[in-house]
Amino acid sequence: MTKIRTRFAPSPTGRMHVGNLRTALYAYLIAKHEGGDFLLRIEDTDQERYVEGAVDIIYRTMEKTGLIHDEGPDKDGGVGPYVQSERQASGIYLKYAKQLIEEKKAYYCFCDKERLESLTQVVDGKEISVYDKHCLHLSQEEIDRNLAEGKPYVIRQNNPNEGTTTFHDEIYGDITVDNAELDDMILIKSDGYPTYNFANVIDDHLMGITHVVRGNEYLSSSPKYNRLYDAFGWEVPVYVHCPLITDEEHKKLSKRSGHSSYEDLIEQGFVSEAVVNFVALLGWSPEDNQEIMSLDELIKKFDYRHMSKSPAVFDYTKLKWMNGEYIKAMDFDRFYESAEPYIKEVVTKDLDLRRIAEMVKTRIEIFPDIKEHIDFFETIPEYDTSMYCHKKMKTNEESSLEVLKEVLPLVEAQDDFSNDALYAMLSKYVEEKGVKNGYVMWPVRTALSGKQMTPGGATELMEVLGKEESVSRIKDGISRLEKAMPA
Repeated sequence: MTKIRTRFAPSPTGRMHVGNLRTALYAYLIAKHEGGDFLLRIEDTDQERYVEGAVDIIYRTMEKTGLIHDEGPDKDGGVGPYVQSERQASGIYLKYAKQLIEEKKAYYCFCDKERLESLTQVVDGKEISVYDKHCLHLSQEEIDRNLAEGKPYVIRQNNPNEGTTTFHDEIYGDITVDNAELDDMILIKSDGYPTYNFANVIDDHLMGITHVVRGNEYLSSSPKYNRLYDAFGWEVPVYVHCPLITDEEHKKLSKRSGHSSYEDLIEQGFVSEAVVNFVALLGWSPEDNQEIMSLDELIKKFDYRHMSKSPAVFDYTKLKWMNGEYIKAMDFDRFYESAEPYIKEVVTKDLDLRRIAEMVKTRIEIFPDIKEHIDFFETIPEYDTSMYCHKKMKTNEESSLEVLKEVLPLVEAQDDFSNDALYAMLSKYVEEKGVKNGYVMWPVRTALSGKQMTPGGATELMEVLGKEESVSRIKDGISRLEKAMPA
């Protein structure tokens, strides 16, 4: 059996789109599931779209997501260079294009911009341009004269315009297209650079790629690829076209969504492992429907035959839930390293930040959520005294005022301000008063935080705030309640 070889071939045009990350992930999983090789190739021949620093983004993203390539620009496996501009400099693409010209499977095209624009037609409200093979019929003398005069040219693929072409995709099955729709696509542009499609076929063949993974927007180009493989007499790779990724409104996921790239998501407080896990499920699911999976588990379970044809919805709410699960399971030291900057944004006082982090760890879905959970540690917010009323706890403003007044001297007399000691002190008061825990803890926690929801209970908050601040906030709660009482 031939060893499986897949590749990820991004263009350095900026941040890595979620769709590109999924392509890289699926190519990686297909290879690793079968013990094959995963290659990285940089496709930088489109100089107009090249973005400075984008290659570094590709390397950084691959490393952080764990998609480590076996071969690439920095790991020569014997079929390099792995950067298309370097391959272009060697003249490799022009060599193969000229081979096709000699075999009448490609031809020089000298048509200028005006002539090409004259071929444009409007079909169903859309402008389309189908080349009319004009230059295919030039004599050899005309071709030689044009070349000698330095007339600009492109090299076009000579596709049949009658009959049909059928190709097979592992997800979408057999697809047949009319050859009249294929057009004679450009192989070498007027600047001497290969087109994306032509370079792909040449590089994939020479690098021994067995499985080509890409988005389904390339389905329409696949017949042209196949025509090239056939023209060279090369074996066609296995095609795996991934379904479209849409937003919640079922529109194509765009940069305007604010979460279309890997780096967008990391900046929004998502964990890399959660992003990879979530992206893996955009168009595929394991047989057992397990949702939380490490990269190693994905490698074991991934079978591209279970991919869906239907568009995959980028469910931001689900991603946040999944991220929360990863945060809960995270080693505390690693969690604190990521959480500390967010904590320090809102807490400048000399408090036990690690203790605050422990309290909030299981309550957030993304790291920025931390701030709204803990901002009260810095300054108690303005709050309405109606917050002291809680039907389940059977508390109201009057009962809360009574509790705070009775608890205040106990807190002031407390020397051991550890959580356990404080809890024992308040529990004793609860027992003596003959009420339920919530009857006492709710008003105390409200006075300490000014919030309905907090990452810890009353005594945990007191432990972090310290005695002086806790006493001050309980007194403030008493004052607020007294002012709210009818005269």
